[in-house]
Parts: sequence; C-alpha cells; structure tokens
Amino acid sequence: MKKSFFSNERGFTALETAIIMMAFVVVAAVFAFTILSAGMSSTEKSKQAIAAGLAEVQGSLELRGGVIAETISGGTTITQVRFCLALGASGEPVDLTENSGGNENVLVIDYRDDTQRLGDLAWTKEWRGYNDGDDLLEARELAEIVVDLSDLSTGLGVNTEFVIEVKPPTGGVLVIERTTPPRLEQVMDLG
Repeated sequence: MKKSFFSNERGFTALETAIIMMAFVVVAAVFAFTILSAGMSSTEKSKQAIAAGLAEVQGSLELRGGVIAETISGGTTITQVRFCLALGASGEPVDLTENSGGNENVLVIDYRDDTQRLGDLAWTKEWRGYNDGDDLLEARELAEIVVDLSDLSTGLGVNTEFVIEVKPPTGGVLVIERTTPPRLEQVMDLG
C-alpha cells in the first residue's frame, strides 16, 4: 500500500481566505498611513522654512540716497555718518527706538575697518517726510540715521575703507561699504 503524499486534501475555506485578505489590507493601511504621515510632516517643515525665509526678507531695510560723512570744522577725522533707511519690498515694520534713557537699541549698528571693530554704536534718528508719530519704520516712511563715530579708537581718516552694518531684529543685515576721500571736508557725500 502506497501512501499518498497529499493525504489531507483539504483546501482553504472562504472564511480563511477572507481573514488572510483582511490581514493584508490592515498591514497595507498601516504602511500607507506611516508613509502619508511622514510626507505631511515633511511638507509642514517645508512650509515653516518658507515662512521663516519670507519673514527674513520682509523685514529687510534698504538704503535710500547717499551716505554723508561729517567732520568737526577743520578736523582730520570723520565724527559722524548719516544715511536714510526705508523698508524694502513692503516689509514688516522695524522698531527704531533709540538708546536714550538706558533703553537698549532694537536696531543695532556695528562698525569695522582694517584696524578696529565696534559693536552697537550710538545712533539717533530723524524722520524725513511722512511719519505717523511712533518709533516704527513703516511703509512710506523714511528715517535718517545719524551714527556717532567719536568712540573709534583710531579715528576714521582719509583713504580708509569702512563698513557699517545695520542689523534689524528680523530680516537681513544692511551692509554699507564706503571709502573716505583723499581730502576731508566738513560735509562729504560718500555716495
């Protein structure tokens, strides 16, 4: 008597097949949910990065007009620099509260040349044209900034390259690079 290799020829029933199919569907659904969640998280992070980049650009300042350097009558060093600021590309308002009365500047102005670097210089503002009465630089407003250079250890003299960095609390840094002329006068337009 020969034994059959397939002694139990019983097959799957419809109920067993349905259970196996449901298990595959559940595993596929969990896998799909995981992939979609990762994609949503990645998309959300991308949105946050784009929003942060736009906030950086929208708060940017731009230089309007020339940079004016002044000396004391007959002086050999520049004592102050003037320039006008406006908002760039319909940006967010920038606080121009001055550092009088012990308050810290919201806007920070730094100076550097080949021999020195000074941070958070003293400065004042004067509004030119339209201003709504607050200390915020807003659309359609123009503020003239006067930077005091009297605290430089080496005075700003002739033929000297220098950089002034205007740093708002948000947005890009406005970099103003100029070179002083070979002969100083009381008032000079550095371009």
